[in-house]
Amino acid sequence: MSWARSRFASVPDNTGSLRRLFKALGYSYAGFRHAVLNDAAIRDGLLALAILVPVSILLPVSDMEHLVLVLSLMLVVLVEFVNSAIEATIDRISLERHPLAGQAKDLGSAAVLIAVLMSGLCWVVIAGPVAIRWLRQ
Repeated sequence: MSWARSRFASVPDNTGSLRRLFKALGYSYAGFRHAVLNDAAIRDGLLALAILVPVSILLPVSDMEHLVLVLSLMLVVLVEFVNSAIEATIDRISLERHPLAGQAKDLGSAAVLIAVLMSGLCWVVIAGPVAIRWLRQ
């Protein structure tokens, strides 16, 4: 399934719901693949996820705390995907510099920053005390 065809994902599909589901999964895969191949920030977020999820598993914290750590990392990747979609849409509309285009891109970037700060705070509050205990031993 090509990236170009995924733009038609919102066209109504009167086929069976299972077929629609598989088509939607194909569009999602195309978007994910495109992002991984073309967006360094998303690759960085996925790398952080790949490294820090096993770290979270090793931490002696509750299941809920594990969930918060992992979901906070996933939030960063999610917001990065949305930011990339905003940027691609702005670039598709026009490559000319315009204050509103810049504002939209800046707001998307600010959303990523907030997600990163939220995730960082989760990791400091939950994993920080564990790391300090390990370092003191």
